[in-house]
Amino acid sequence: MDVVDQGVKKVVLGNEMTLEEFVSIARNGVHVEFSNMYRQRVERSSRLLRKWLEEGRVMYGVNTGFGALSTQKISADEVAQLQRNILLSHAVSVGEPLEEECVRAIIVMVLQNIGQGYSGVQLRTLEMYRNMLNHHVIPFVPRNGSVGYLSLEAHIALVAIGEGKAYVNGKLFSGKEALEKAGLEPITLSAKEGLALINGTTSPTALGALALYDLLKAVKTADIIAAMTLEVLRGTTRALDDRLMSVRPHRDQKDTAANIRKILQNSKIAEQSIDYRLQDPLSLRAIPQLHGAAKKKLLDALETIEIEMNACCDNPILWPDENSGEPISGSNCDSSYVGMEMDAACIAATAVAKMSERRNYRLIHSRLSGYPSFLVRNPGLHSGLMVPQYTQAGLLNEMKLLSQPASVDSIPTCADQEDYVAMGYNSAKKALEISRKLEYILAIELLSIYSAHQFIEENLVPGSASKAVLERIGQFVPPLTEDQYLYPYLENVTDLIHSGEIVALVEEKVGRLL
Repeated sequence: MDVVDQGVKKVVLGNEMTLEEFVSIARNGVHVEFSNMYRQRVERSSRLLRKWLEEGRVMYGVNTGFGALSTQKISADEVAQLQRNILLSHAVSVGEPLEEECVRAIIVMVLQNIGQGYSGVQLRTLEMYRNMLNHHVIPFVPRNGSVGYLSLEAHIALVAIGEGKAYVNGKLFSGKEALEKAGLEPITLSAKEGLALINGTTSPTALGALALYDLLKAVKTADIIAAMTLEVLRGTTRALDDRLMSVRPHRDQKDTAANIRKILQNSKIAEQSIDYRLQDPLSLRAIPQLHGAAKKKLLDALETIEIEMNACCDNPILWPDENSGEPISGSNCDSSYVGMEMDAACIAATAVAKMSERRNYRLIHSRLSGYPSFLVRNPGLHSGLMVPQYTQAGLLNEMKLLSQPASVDSIPTCADQEDYVAMGYNSAKKALEISRKLEYILAIELLSIYSAHQFIEENLVPGSASKAVLERIGQFVPPLTEDQYLYPYLENVTDLIHSGEIVALVEEKVGRLL
């Protein structure tokens, strides 16, 4: 997965959105515009809804109550009040607020969902969401308590009508004050708009997409770090032989082996270590197999997420045809697709992390690595890199807990009208947590690699890819010859992984990794 082009200035919604475009809006704050096609789809659907209302049609969520209250008819003069009421009553997620990029991500997904043109929402309502993105009005959205939709989205929608709370330039204001700071005025919602703004898989897809973007980048970085550990521990590249990969033809396994061979292609250490051991331990020997399996799960998730990003997950939809069309109620708002993929992504990431921790353990264990204990010159007086492995152990324990699937659970809601619930939001939320923990675990392994190189014989020269990474780390981490305050170094190395800089450095030397 390529890193987002930092030169992107705007994204025009209307055609299929890629994961990279999505991240450029959510994380990098690029400007958002609507294409003519986008506007036409939205306006056509809005006209259709007005026509049906004039005809007196009864439609779920438009002129009826919601969920178990769907049998309650709402009069025409109460329709606007109904939209306001649903936002006030549904904005009940609790706890600490989501980060800015997560809130922006959800807003983008709402625009994508409704912008498919099947929701009956007015264009001016979506213009408010677009303006909130472009003017950096960030609604206050508590992160806990969603089963897959409604609550988080309601906190966002409240700001559009001048209620709730929002951040502007890092300061928290009432929704009305925040809009005023940005030169915006609250809107009044029309029929169906309150329901459409909070319905669908928008929050699971948003958080899942952010997590997946980081996980794909982290696993590619894991190939680099694994190759560097293989190199510094004098592992044999025989286990990466393409002939061996060909008899078990999993594409991602084969590609991972090719990546590591490419990274080590001009390494004198790897060249001279080919027969150093008859067979390496599994944490070195099985890198293509485990990383390949993890990549397959993440790439499966990517296919699902990109479909979901470009889908209509509203309920009901307004289907137009030559005979005027009809509203169709179903359950495209179900988050099972996202939830199951994110649960699988959590397991995949944790598997990569468990192997990284084992490789790091070998690096710092003198009997296993052949280097001084904990990669410091005077062990005993100095603890060296003993305790970062404890950090790995703690993080990995958390990752294992977070790898328990949320999507298998179901707690009925809404007086049993929603007697089954997919729980996809929690799957996506924990995938985002896991992605951050994986980056830290990989960073700790990379710091150990950096320290191990001080003990390498002068005639054993690392490959150009390894050298580029080591030199970059050396710009802010001094030689670890004695105990030092390690926390800033761990954060800085993690930033190199999160930003994609490690991948960029290596690909500049050896070409694109698979």
